[in-house]
Amino acid sequence: MDETQQTIKQVLQQYFDALYHSDVSLLKQVFHPQAKYITASSGELVNLSMPDYFAIVEQRISPASKQQIRTDQILQLDVISDCTALAKVKCSIPPKHFVDLLSLIKLDGRWQIISKVFHYQIDKES
Repeated sequence: MDETQQTIKQVLQQYFDALYHSDVSLLKQVFHPQAKYITASSGELVNLSMPDYFAIVEQRISPASKQQIRTDQILQLDVISDCTALAKVKCSIPPKHFVDLLSLIKLDGRWQIISKVFHYQIDKES
């Protein structure tokens, strides 16, 4: 694994940790301030700015506080160039299970997520 892939994997681990702990300060490190948060899993387009997304995370009870099992996994990582990459990852914030497509850019010597397009499934009660 080359240095670029290793660096991006560290950013993705910070992303997973931030979601698990509902840590907005850590999310602010991994997301570019102008990043977008997009899904259509509910049947309608959800397209949020980072301040709107961070406000949701701040209100969320963290999976860590409930000692929920982590399902974090990097499914695919493509380094497109020295400043562009795409990661397909999965994680869970029960009852939702996510597959995220994360576009990353490198600016000022630092990799950050510039867009999060994702799909989720919700556990069905039995």
